[in-house]
Amino acid sequence: MHPSINIEAALASLTEHWSPKVVGRVNDQYVKVAKLLGQIVWHRHDDEDELFQVIRGRLRLQFEDGSETVLSPGEFCVVPRGVMHNPVADEECCILLIETVTTKHTGDVETPMTRSIDQQLA
Repeated sequence: MHPSINIEAALASLTEHWSPKVVGRVNDQYVKVAKLLGQIVWHRHDDEDELFQVIRGRLRLQFEDGSETVLSPGEFCVVPRGVMHNPVADEECCILLIETVTTKHTGDVETPMTRSIDQQLA
């Protein structure tokens, strides 16, 4: 059987901001959904690219060079491996993430909001 995934239903099931949940897997990539509000932490992923796609709301991606990318619903941005970034949601934002299965939530930075892959799979 090949189940379909309803992204809106998956987002509706989330109760915490900055706590991504895995909703699918394509080869060595996880497909995740998350609700964001505020910011989490400046971080980088040394070995993995990361895709942010906005489903609802707006997301600002700040970069270490001082640039910023603002995403609206239907838009995505790939953050290349090794690039320091800081996701910011001034109002609640719902996103879809595509990340390699080895990607740590906040790179090598640990905060109280950091979620392990086991927590993201639950």
